[in-house]
Amino acid sequence: MEFLPENIENYSVNHTEKEPKLLSELNRETWAKVMIPRMLSGHLQGRVLSMFSKMLQPKNIIEIGTYTGYSALCLAEGLQKNGTLHTVDVNEEYTSVAKRYFDKSEYKENIVQHIGNAIDLIPNFSDKFQLAFIDADKESYSNYFYLLIDKMDIGGYIIADNVLWSGKVTNDEKDEETKALDQYNKKILEDKRVETILLPIRDGLMISRKISD
Repeated sequence: MEFLPENIENYSVNHTEKEPKLLSELNRETWAKVMIPRMLSGHLQGRVLSMFSKMLQPKNIIEIGTYTGYSALCLAEGLQKNGTLHTVDVNEEYTSVAKRYFDKSEYKENIVQHIGNAIDLIPNFSDKFQLAFIDADKESYSNYFYLLIDKMDIGGYIIADNVLWSGKVTNDEKDEETKALDQYNKKILEDKRVETILLPIRDGLMISRKISD
């Protein structure tokens, strides 16, 4: 589902900073060779993620859901010089593509890949994070948030992707994934530890800033 008329969408993309050459190559390969390429963040959303990261200049980033690595490379653009981005995924086929592109990038030494279930892995991180990006199985979004929130610095941001789910969150009848996302949106809005805004960019970005423990 497209939330903007095609001409407005195209105008927005045409008046947004171009994606770096490496990301353009990854974009093309994902659409040509990888299953479910619409999972890719893509040009416009990728530049949004990059801009947020550059504004925050985080020391540590955590990403739940690597896919082919596009969003991780966007987020890494704002890392401090010796910063680290931890990215977690269960799918080794997708993450093998990501690793090839990470190794080609200037962030090769900054990105650490973790293969496994994020629910099990998140509690093991000792770092404090200034930026988190959730883009994995939708029914676990709330669990990811509650595991991450205590690991975020005050002033840190948790960004969740696909929170509009092609507009299905507004339907009366909802499947399990849609219910989970609708519940996530409602829970986060009511959580007093964060202030939140939902942006209708691509498939919806819920941006939550931690304001208290």
